[in-house]
Amino acid sequence: MCCLALITLGLGPRIALVAWWIFGDKVDLAFDSWIWPLLGILVLPWTTLAYVIAWSPVVGIDGGWDYLLIFLGVLADIATYSARGAKGRTSYY
Repeated sequence: MCCLALITLGLGPRIALVAWWIFGDKVDLAFDSWIWPLLGILVLPWTTLAYVIAWSPVVGIDGGWDYLLIFLGVLADIATYSARGAKGRTSYY
């Protein structure tokens, strides 16, 4: 059960972001280049997904709620990587 949760935390935002990138245009509008979303998918998927959700076509990132959402994405990325490291240290087999 724990492995399923870790796989969901690791692949869930990546799948959502790739699907949004393929079937929508907000990812292309939020970033100037295709490099940043690709790096975001590989390294910081929760932060990239939070940035795309918070980004607005008119004003971009504006206000405290947008920054709070991005900060929660950073915390989710840190928690995801920390969970992987803790699992690796505590498993004996």
